Amino acid sequence: IKLEMPTVNLDREVTALATVPEVVEALESYAMTWQKLISTALEGQLKKVPQGNGPLAEVDLWRERSDTLSALTEQMKLPEVQKVLEILQEAESEHMGDLQIVLSDLRKHHVEALDNVKFLSTLERHLKNLTYGTGFNVVLDAIPSLMNALRMVWIISRHYNKDERMVPLMERIAWEISSRVYKVVDLHTLFKEDRAAAKKKIAEAKSTLEQWKKCYFAVRAQIEASGREQYWEFDRKRLFEKTDYMTSICQDLYDMLQVIIEEFCNIFGPELKAVTGDPKRIDDLVRAVNRLTSPMEELTFDPFSIESAHDWKLIMEEFKEEVSVENVKQIFVQNLKDPPLYKNHPPVAGAIYWSRSLFCRIKQTIIRFQEVEELLASERGKEVKQIYLQVAKRMKEYEDQKYNQWRDGTEQMLPLLLKNTLLTVITGGAATHKPVTTKKSVRFIVNFSPMLQEIIIETKYMEQLGFPVPEIARYVALQEDKYFRYKDGLKNMLDHYHKLMGTLNEAETKLLDDHIQELWRVFKSGHRRLKWNSLGIGDFIVRCKEAIRKFESLVHQIHNFSEDISNTLLFIQSTNLFKFPLSKNGDELPKAKEFFDYVKRERAKDVTHMVRKYSTIPQLLMKVEGRVANTNSGKSPKLTSYYAYWENGIYQVLTQLIVKNMQAFNTAVLANVPLFQTEAILSVPEIILQPNASEIDKMTVQCIRDCVEVTKHFVRWMHGTCIECPPQHVEEDEVITFSFYSDISQNPLIIEQAVLITQNVHKLLASLSKHLKQWKRYHLLWKLDKGIVMERLAAEKPASVTFDEELQLYMKVAQEVTQQPLIRDEQCIRLQLAPLVYTVQENARGWVNSLGKLLNESAREELFSLQEEIQVGAFSSCC
Repeated sequence: IKLEMPTVNLDREVTALATVPEVVEALESYAMTWQKLISTALEGQLKKVPQGNGPLAEVDLWRERSDTLSALTEQMKLPEVQKVLEILQEAESEHMGDLQIVLSDLRKHHVEALDNVKFLSTLERHLKNLTYGTGFNVVLDAIPSLMNALRMVWIISRHYNKDERMVPLMERIAWEISSRVYKVVDLHTLFKEDRAAAKKKIAEAKSTLEQWKKCYFAVRAQIEASGREQYWEFDRKRLFEKTDYMTSICQDLYDMLQVIIEEFCNIFGPELKAVTGDPKRIDDLVRAVNRLTSPMEELTFDPFSIESAHDWKLIMEEFKEEVSVENVKQIFVQNLKDPPLYKNHPPVAGAIYWSRSLFCRIKQTIIRFQEVEELLASERGKEVKQIYLQVAKRMKEYEDQKYNQWRDGTEQMLPLLLKNTLLTVITGGAATHKPVTTKKSVRFIVNFSPMLQEIIIETKYMEQLGFPVPEIARYVALQEDKYFRYKDGLKNMLDHYHKLMGTLNEAETKLLDDHIQELWRVFKSGHRRLKWNSLGIGDFIVRCKEAIRKFESLVHQIHNFSEDISNTLLFIQSTNLFKFPLSKNGDELPKAKEFFDYVKRERAKDVTHMVRKYSTIPQLLMKVEGRVANTNSGKSPKLTSYYAYWENGIYQVLTQLIVKNMQAFNTAVLANVPLFQTEAILSVPEIILQPNASEIDKMTVQCIRDCVEVTKHFVRWMHGTCIECPPQHVEEDEVITFSFYSDISQNPLIIEQAVLITQNVHKLLASLSKHLKQWKRYHLLWKLDKGIVMERLAAEKPASVTFDEELQLYMKVAQEVTQQPLIRDEQCIRLQLAPLVYTVQENARGWVNSLGKLLNESAREELFSLQEEIQVGAFSSCC
């Protein structure tokens, strides 16, 4: 649309032109023409509707309107048009009012079109995927994104935030989704396709339809949860009536394919042919199944049209009726050898229940056939009836066979099962009737055969099924509660026993051997004499429980004493045998001898406490002896192995005590934390440690030896007792005490740790000695004899410069040593260098004093000599 531009000369000013009637009249004519043109264009655009049912048609409509109105708006902005409007405004033309109204409508509709195109463009990519996507997977992915984009348009847009705009757009989207499904799901060809592919197609179509509704309500819930946006209260019938109906049709089609593929095609297979013995009839039945879908391929109406809902319902009812005739789901022969059982059903009666349930289902099918005579009279009905008769006959034979086998087996097995003993003993994995050992590998189990329990349950169900049951089976079934009560009572009793035995270690098992044997004597009648048809089973269970409670009380007492002994040993094992003194103040640490003396004193205190604790163990063992053997001697033969067990435990604890302490001491030796200090001194002609390295080595070795010799205080017990060995007089003055020392001192781990500590201390002392060698550069200070050097120097009568050089040298040495560090920490030793620094400094000062004295004497002699020369010269002058 193009506006006609005025031909009038408009070069003069607006105010001047507005006073010229001819110009105003001509321009009014143009303005009226523009008004009519714009009004007609607006009216035409507002009457236009989208060219199509899909959402893209609405986008195209707004884009066309935007382009048209934009063209008119741009023309109205041209300079000559604007000048015409100004002239008419200045001239107060009566036509300007109508023109301004039209221009205002143009601006309003133009802004609306621009806004709508801007926001609908954000939907365009998703709408194209919805419309032209190559498969349902593209559509399924597009719907959630599209729905979120619609939410943004609803929030931000100034025109699509109202129901009258948003609902029609969503209705078009729903139509597009329905159209995609309609095009893909063609019933004339669907059932001719590969069945699996057809199922997949229908499932995807249904998912697409459901996705539309699901995403709508998901976004609607988000809007409501935000609490800030206007709710979606759209007409659901307009949005979902069509898609919901199509979803139900897809579900019907899917169910048809499911019946044909998963049920009939699997059922009418080789197994059914083998049972019926008539493969041809089964093949004919398969063809009949395939013909079930023929009505779908010949429909004369649109199944997806809501108007055709009644016709589709009739078609589906007809299909279901035909399926019910031929549907023998989970057919009998499929599970003939391993039938599925209801929960708690026994094998035989459960199989018969299963067979009868199948028969009832097939029978219901035939009854429905009989209600419609024309169905049974048809060829397909006759085929189904024949298969029904064959399978029903086979089911009856199956029931009779199962029942007869069970009855004969029950009459033979049940008397034997009732003669089983109550208990069975399992030793080393083999069942026996007599325990041969007290090891924990011996277990008692309830000898209630699962077959007996099964026969009881089978009998109850067989009677419910109407079968006659053997008298002995009925008698046992009537006493079911009693048998199960006995079985549970025995099981609980044995569980208690086995749990109690599980708390015993091997030493405790041997200790309590007599008591376990006594307990087993109570159990004996359960695995030797009492049978399941015996009297007195309840009394037997009571006796066993009482015996177990008595045994449990004894076990708890033993465990309490055992815990006390273990706590004592834990105290001994956790004792620190190397307690170090704290530093006195600041940098001052104890000297080596003070350090090792402190360790020795603290260790002696701890050993006294440890030995006192150790002496309580025999007392605890005597209490155990009192409970187990009713004696208090400390040397009961029944506790021989128990004494040995704890003595070995003491040995292990003492070994761990020494090993762990020596490891800790070795760690302390290597750590960069000084424990004691030593001094570096000058012992002419050598610089040495005080105490020297050899003495420190000896003190370390003695400390280690003292640590190991702690075990001498723990006296061994006499064989087979918990009584300490008395001292043995070997010779007249020699007394030997048997302790753990002789064994522990030979332990390779302890020897290894002792050697390792000694080596590490030796390396440390060697490192300190190496450091002291640096001081040997000052050795001339104390190696040379000052008197001889001074005499030689005096004889040479050196110049003053020589004296100055020597003095400067020794003064420099004295100054240099004061700048050396007075402390050197290396691992566990702090080396005090102050005594050495002081000695070297004093030696340097001694040389300075000697040289000064010599220089003084030399200068005095020269002075006296000079005085004599002066006096002689003066005398000569006088003469």
